[in-house]
Amino acid sequence: MGRAAVGFHAISTVFIFTTICILLFSDNAFCFYLPGVTPQDFAKGDPLNVKVNKLTSIKTQLPYSYYSLPFCHPSKIIDSRENLGEVLRGDRIENSPYVFKMREPQMCNVVCRLMLDAKTTKEFREKIEDEYRVNMILDNLPLVVPIPRSEQEGPPIYQLGFHVGLKGQYSGIKDEKYFLHNHLSFTVKFHKDPQTDLARIVGFEVTPFSVKHQYQGQWNENTRLTTCNPLAKHTVTSSNSPQEVVDKEEVIFTYDVAFEESEVKWASRWDTYLLMTDDQIHWFSILNSLMIVLFLSGMVAMIMLRTLYRDISKYNELETQEEAQEETGWKLVHADVFRPPTNSDLLCVYVGTGVQFLGMILVTMIFAVLGFLSPSNRGGLMTAMLLLWAFMGLFAGYSASRLYKMFKGTEWKKIALQTSFLFPAALFSIFFVLNCLIWGQKSSGAVPFGTMFALFFLWFGISVPLVFVGSYIGFKKPAIEDPVKTNKIPRQIPEQAWYMNPIFSILIGGILPFGAVFIELFFILTSIWLNQFYYIFGILFIVFLILIVTCAEISIVLCYFQLCSEDYLWWWRSYLTSGSSALYLFLYATFYFFTKLEISKPVSGALYFGYMLIASYAFFVLTGTIGFFACFLFTRLIYSSVKID
Repeated sequence: MGRAAVGFHAISTVFIFTTICILLFSDNAFCFYLPGVTPQDFAKGDPLNVKVNKLTSIKTQLPYSYYSLPFCHPSKIIDSRENLGEVLRGDRIENSPYVFKMREPQMCNVVCRLMLDAKTTKEFREKIEDEYRVNMILDNLPLVVPIPRSEQEGPPIYQLGFHVGLKGQYSGIKDEKYFLHNHLSFTVKFHKDPQTDLARIVGFEVTPFSVKHQYQGQWNENTRLTTCNPLAKHTVTSSNSPQEVVDKEEVIFTYDVAFEESEVKWASRWDTYLLMTDDQIHWFSILNSLMIVLFLSGMVAMIMLRTLYRDISKYNELETQEEAQEETGWKLVHADVFRPPTNSDLLCVYVGTGVQFLGMILVTMIFAVLGFLSPSNRGGLMTAMLLLWAFMGLFAGYSASRLYKMFKGTEWKKIALQTSFLFPAALFSIFFVLNCLIWGQKSSGAVPFGTMFALFFLWFGISVPLVFVGSYIGFKKPAIEDPVKTNKIPRQIPEQAWYMNPIFSILIGGILPFGAVFIELFFILTSIWLNQFYYIFGILFIVFLILIVTCAEISIVLCYFQLCSEDYLWWWRSYLTSGSSALYLFLYATFYFFTKLEISKPVSGALYFGYMLIASYAFFVLTGTIGFFACFLFTRLIYSSVKID
């Protein structure tokens, strides 16, 4: 027993180190991905269709469709078909009036002329006040604004989309004014094939300007602007008078297009978007987590060796009385340690749900590391997680039913029903309330009826039937036999020391699993709430493996101390010990909200805490299940390997 246990922990540590070597020291470890679309070749003069996407703001977290503002629009607005993940993210991809021709520069193209009224002035000002950004897409590449680094070294920093406008002041005037970005200077980067003269798009950048266009005479289709004249090669610069957002003011929208040849190949075109500048922090995160794993592995190995040594030595004379007392503690409760816990049905449901989550995340991680869920595949990550959640219902039902039968349960359909609905219903209730809030704000983030129907189909049409199938299969299996017999009369639990108080030990147990992931958690929250890319799935997968090992080992250590204190009520405590890390996750999310975000609107705050509550609840189920199975295997291992008199 001891050698097997020590060997298991040695293997787990070696596996993690091997995974690190493969994922971190290999080329392109941080930015490896399989592109989400087939490369498209363009000949000179081919039309390039620019698509517009949602308006986003890190201050409100509420996306809006591009044409919710009175921007210039084509004669007919055509919606692109979005996948499930894109709809849930609030993406609304539509065609635009911007049409380029490959490798044919354009200067000062007039898109449209707009006369502001009180309503449109208010709409533009509100979006500028909330710092909304305009998102566009060309050949599946998002539009970015290059920002030079302060030290003037290295490539620029890219920000997704450009601001609708900005607030500023005229010289000598204290009042703040609102200015609209009505001139866009696009740069399309391309990589040309020297043999065929065809080119592929590898970059899509823009520099926005606010300019009050001037012209002579009355406005008509042939009017030439004096502030932006292609014949005179007069381009827009930052020195032009800005376009103020004022009622009854005329606004003329224009754009330039420049083409720039690049050495970047199509397969590497996302690398500049995903350039990592903080790799040392991720290294620190990995090393920090590994130190925790090595510390816990040493403690578990020591416990295993001690218990095996004591059993073989049969309490020889070398043992002190205090050591013998400690060893006797966990052996004294052998007749009660496998007694079914209170609310055993609920425990079965939570364990089954945790298995469903574990399977979903593990498979998602593998696909992400292989590159199938790269940022180029918009919405792919969320779509994959929802589909995998539904199909993993089979394992949820199986696990819950197997545990339920071990507890001498007979109504497997009841457990299957509870597993199908308890956790998803709680999540859906929160999600429905949040969706109503988003709908009340007329945001594109509100889930439409068709998407809601698709979610219901995944739940009731796939997940629920698979849970019942898994429960049926699991219940037909022979019941798991306990390694020792259980007495009919429960043993009295002696008074426990203060540090063995359930609440105290549970709260202590959640610190180390959270400590193993909190650095990486910062980058995940930043990517979600600050509209940035998260793509380093290799590091995330390693951190996830470390999280699994940490949850398992801290649960085993505290479970051993609990049994040594002759407290055999370990079932729920093993689940809550590692699951309590979710509490620290939610507290950290609260800290992040007040220190990193600038959200001030009540609806936006409710969205943040609502979604973080869902994430924390899911994290609780995941980590709790890992801790439970670790203790379950640990107790069966030590009690089956020790001869009980």
